[in-house]
Amino acid sequence: MNAILDLGEHAGFIWMAYGVSALVLAGLIGWIRIDARNQMQLLADLEDKGIRRRSAPARGSQGEKPSKQT
Repeated sequence: MNAILDLGEHAGFIWMAYGVSALVLAGLIGWIRIDARNQMQLLADLEDKGIRRRSAPARGSQGEKPSKQT
């Protein structure tokens, strides 16, 4: 076990690199989760206003294609 933790004279640099990498990954994961929550809220707001996604079926219809609006 000591052989794994014995990194020689560069141990500080190696542990610092692992720490920075972990912080960057945690930051990216947090950013993605916050952005996903914001995007879901924006979609919900648009759907509340009556604007639907093209892939979503029209409300009250069973498989009918919605009419094109210009």
